[in-house]
Amino acid sequence: MDFFKYQGTGNDFILIDDRDETFPASQERIARLCHRRFGIGADGLILLRNHSEYDFQMVYFNADGAEGSMCGNGGRCIVRFAHDLGLFEKETRFLAVDGEHYAVVTEEEVSLKMNEISGIDHQPDYSFLNTGSPHYVKVVEDVESMDVVAEGRPVRYDDRFAPGGTNANFIEPIGSNTLFVRTYERGVEDETYSCGTGVTASALVAHQQLGMNSPVLIQTIGGNLRVSFEVTADGSFNDLYLTGPAVRVFTGSIPDEFLAD
Repeated sequence: MDFFKYQGTGNDFILIDDRDETFPASQERIARLCHRRFGIGADGLILLRNHSEYDFQMVYFNADGAEGSMCGNGGRCIVRFAHDLGLFEKETRFLAVDGEHYAVVTEEEVSLKMNEISGIDHQPDYSFLNTGSPHYVKVVEDVESMDVVAEGRPVRYDDRFAPGGTNANFIEPIGSNTLFVRTYERGVEDETYSCGTGVTASALVAHQQLGMNSPVLIQTIGGNLRVSFEVTADGSFNDLYLTGPAVRVFTGSIPDEFLAD
């Protein structure tokens, strides 16, 4: 079975064209494929499937093999994959676990429309919101030198976010409208080079707490993104877009022994 490897600002994924629904999905098998020593290596695996009402359907699995919530960079990568497969020309509508998404593709970038966000829970030392996945966001100093795993793992499993846990984002303003964002991701159980839904959450928190306006420019370890949005009269966020590069890295074939029961 063929696979395709894509990355969006260092957030990397195994893409499978599963329109015939022959991929034998299991948590153990997907975790082995995502393993960086014994498999292909990735932050997640994504199946592209047919859907009668959309250009395609996105089915996302975390690196631990469990089916995951929405992944922003994964969404941008599957849009690039679908474009490479010739499923659409410039604009697409597809279905993900959190509902319908719209995206636009250029040669350099993929711009993915995220769902409307109606509320942010601001606490004294952090904020919490769901941008398709749950996110804890904390403004810190010197984010570049911090130990994100040591700081983020206790937050990810904190009882306040039980039972599903949360992703943990640490942000620092590095310009009038620019953030440096680092993220500990649940399901990967490590820091990733970039997190699309985390970057989106961070930009909205920065708008409310730091006065940053749309588009908020984001620097991650893996590269640069931007988040644009409109603010409604009741304070909700709509026309919310995550934009940045999504690139095919390589292709290959999965050996039969990986697919056997």
